[in-house]
Amino acid sequence: MMQRSGLIALLVAIVAAAAPAHPQDKVRVSTAWPVDGARPGDLVALAIVVDIDDEFHINPDPAQVVVVGDFEPYPTDVRILEAASGLTLEAVRFPKPHPIKADYADGDLMVYEGRTVFYLPVKVGDEVPPGPQRLKLEVEYQACDAYTCFIPRTVELEASLPIVDAGQSVNSLNSGLFEGFSATGADAGAGGVRFDLFGWTFSIDTSSGGGLILLLIVAAFGGGLLNLTPCVLPVIPIKIIGLAQASENRTRRLVLGGSMSLGVVAFWLALGTMIAGISGFTATNQLFQYPVFTILVGIVIAAMAVGMCGLFYIRLPQAVYRFNPGQDSLGGSFGFGIMTAVLSTPCTAPFMGAAAAWAATQYPATTLLTFASIGAGMAAPYMALSIFPALVERMPRTGPASELIKQVMGLLMLAAAAYFVGVGVSALVVTPPDPPGREYWWAVMAFGAAAGFWLVYGTFRITARTGRRAVFGLLGAALFVFSASGAVRFTDKGPIDWIYYTPARFQEALAEGQVVVVDFTAEWCLNCKVLEHNVLQSQEVVTLLAAPDVAAVKVDITGNNPVGKAKLRDTGRLTIPLLVIYAPDGREVFKSDFYTVEQVLAAVRQARRMHASGLAPSVEEVE
Repeated sequence: MMQRSGLIALLVAIVAAAAPAHPQDKVRVSTAWPVDGARPGDLVALAIVVDIDDEFHINPDPAQVVVVGDFEPYPTDVRILEAASGLTLEAVRFPKPHPIKADYADGDLMVYEGRTVFYLPVKVGDEVPPGPQRLKLEVEYQACDAYTCFIPRTVELEASLPIVDAGQSVNSLNSGLFEGFSATGADAGAGGVRFDLFGWTFSIDTSSGGGLILLLIVAAFGGGLLNLTPCVLPVIPIKIIGLAQASENRTRRLVLGGSMSLGVVAFWLALGTMIAGISGFTATNQLFQYPVFTILVGIVIAAMAVGMCGLFYIRLPQAVYRFNPGQDSLGGSFGFGIMTAVLSTPCTAPFMGAAAAWAATQYPATTLLTFASIGAGMAAPYMALSIFPALVERMPRTGPASELIKQVMGLLMLAAAAYFVGVGVSALVVTPPDPPGREYWWAVMAFGAAAGFWLVYGTFRITARTGRRAVFGLLGAALFVFSASGAVRFTDKGPIDWIYYTPARFQEALAEGQVVVVDFTAEWCLNCKVLEHNVLQSQEVVTLLAAPDVAAVKVDITGNNPVGKAKLRDTGRLTIPLLVIYAPDGREVFKSDFYTVEQVLAAVRQARRMHASGLAPSVEEVE
């Protein structure tokens, strides 16, 4: 027998479908600016004002909708339709809803009543000329009273922001509407900056000093996690060996560790400065969207590897060997810190991506403070190793074992060099939206396989101990097998028939009534590949994406893909990886940078039900 709450949800859907008209006079939507003009570099907010008559309410945004039994309210949504190119838009900030009782739900519903204001933060580019800058958006909502809900309604709005010269004064307007907005805060309604890690979500409200400090701590923690990404791991043992060699001299060890840490922080500060001061530069990994930069990084890494590992007895120009990290010098340690930070930027660690995306929309001082925190968090492990030498004392300082580790790490760095050069060349020759070539993975994995072979060979050559031979022999064999299989796996098309994004293809999928699963990725994004292989290419998700009512769309921003980058900005995010799932009516159902198989399955099923019922029903539990 159908449960009572299920019957109620069905009745609500029937009533909404049968309603003769929407009570348009009960809910009115308008916009307002806080000033009569904005200057280049200013951050202002557009107030989206929703006036709701007594005894009526609307539902909150998708992130704050609360499922009550089998009933999930139809969320309120704000979508950007058009925006002038000189304006950078942040995600809309929704206020906190409050609970009420309604006859059609078995528990408290979270709703908006009375006058409700949403805020759309807008940052004016430094090079925007004087004159009006136009925004066009739509607000979708469902009005309800205590007994019934009406047909959802979509209202289109236009707002024009006057831009004035940099030195010109502006006057305040509508001050009462903006009391709930903080230029240095985040989404106050949803609790602030929202973090999502494999389904575990929390928010930080940065409108207060304590909230800002907490966000900086989380950003630093995310920076520390960057050291565990595949971008950075190959160089960590090299630095540990250098610190071990200096472990007997406490002052020298601290100076070298501090110099490397300063190099890490200096790079992140430079990145923050670029984001705060250069119009159009908005993301930490944006440097790798420039193929020449990516190729240059690969060449530098290759020179470092050849100059340090001593494995290849090839006479090269003396300038090549100057790239040796020089861990016994201040300059070498500082440069090694910069290179370590550069290697981290293609990857996004948990918590760090959301903090960096938020910081990119703030005033320069806040942006720099956040990026300095990320850098400090990334540098913290190296300082800890410098302060506590017991952590590195077991690492061989000199001799065959030390040389073997450096040689194996050098080969892995050559694999990284082949990766960056290959990605850069692939980006130069690709024509979006076509996917970039992946043949370079054969070179990457060849160096990886060589590292595995050399570890096995070198271990058996320098030690006769059975335990060490077993441990390092198995490790080398695993690296060899992984590289050999990885060459095939990473160059394979894969089991998913991806549609490569264009606006027309996206709209065509929606017009055909399909759930659209959009994967934002790039060849230089290793985290993207890990998620694609471990989550999206799982058997359950592959089967789901092959269904006729689901469109698997990939947005690859490896090369010059301005259309793909614009779509990424439209989601309110700046960094990848990112997965966004849309219902057939274009509503965003799910968005996350670190997600699970269960989350993807549940979101697609929810989008299907939203399309079938015309409302937003509950999320089905994943068995």
